[in-house]
Amino acid sequence: MGLFGRNSKEKNTFQKRKELRKLVKQKQHDDALKLGLEILQKAPDEQNVLFIVGGIYYMKNQYKTAMPYFEKALDIGAYDVEVLTLKANSHYFLGEPKKAIECCEKIKEIDPKNKAVAELLSKIK
Repeated sequence: MGLFGRNSKEKNTFQKRKELRKLVKQKQHDDALKLGLEILQKAPDEQNVLFIVGGIYYMKNQYKTAMPYFEKALDIGAYDVEVLTLKANSHYFLGEPKKAIECCEKIKEIDPKNKAVAELLSKIK
């Protein structure tokens, strides 16, 4: 039973992730957010889902709400430049320039020619 249960659970999660990406593509952010949160209840370490949920909160200008999703995604994949960029911008919009600069420094280590970092650093300084 264990094997079959796990396989059906993984298939279900896979289908939901696929549906989530479709909703995001169609710009149905409220539905995507609801589905993303549902997926995270059952699979809290889904890095892409964490990124998507955080990204939706970011697009809604809910930076403080987005932050835990970015942090958890970075716990799983510390070198994800896209997550680091959104986190840096969130810190900037929350009036936390030191934390934004820390994220930018990490991004520069990973991707020295990153244009988004240069733009953000010029805004901060």
